[in-house]
Amino acid sequence: MRPANEALLVIDVQNDFCPGGALAVTGGDEIVDPINALLPEYQVRVFTQDWHPADHLSFASQHGADPMTTTEMHYGTQVLWPDHCIIGSDGAAFHPGLETDPANLIIRKGFRREIDSYSAFFENDKMTPTGLEGYLRSRGVDTVACVGLATDFCVNYSAVDAANLGFKVTVIESLCRGIDFDGSLDAARAGMRTAGVELS
Repeated sequence: MRPANEALLVIDVQNDFCPGGALAVTGGDEIVDPINALLPEYQVRVFTQDWHPADHLSFASQHGADPMTTTEMHYGTQVLWPDHCIIGSDGAAFHPGLETDPANLIIRKGFRREIDSYSAFFENDKMTPTGLEGYLRSRGVDTVACVGLATDFCVNYSAVDAANLGFKVTVIESLCRGIDFDGSLDAARAGMRTAGVELS
């Protein structure tokens, strides 16, 4: 058992990000059993869940555009995704093999129509908090390990935000899988290292 100041963040291990899902990450289901095996080591376990209204403005369908193109939003450049993780849908549910009972807290993100939310800590405007920082501080956590989907988007943003907030952060790459959209995986790794995130 790891000390109480360390938390495990399990990022978006949901059906739509696994094979057969609307925004499938190659090998996304391969990390489920290893994450389950890791959960008992941590006293603080936080899961995140992408949770979008059906008309979310990050969806390409809302812009008459092709998925995986980009547009400019009020907070910056936004990738336009296939419709995914719609509130209450099977795609938004956690992977059925993931043990969710150990979660102390589940953070749902991306539920505001007008703004996407990759990070477990902030919306994509980098200002609107999810409340996770306060929860971790109140639990006495100063160290976090990140696992889940996808390495180059939600894991990356969560890890960098955690580091910028002063947490000691490790991303366990063997328990993550990436989309690798237009060089995004290499860019994410470089950005995480620059922010002080340890990649293990």
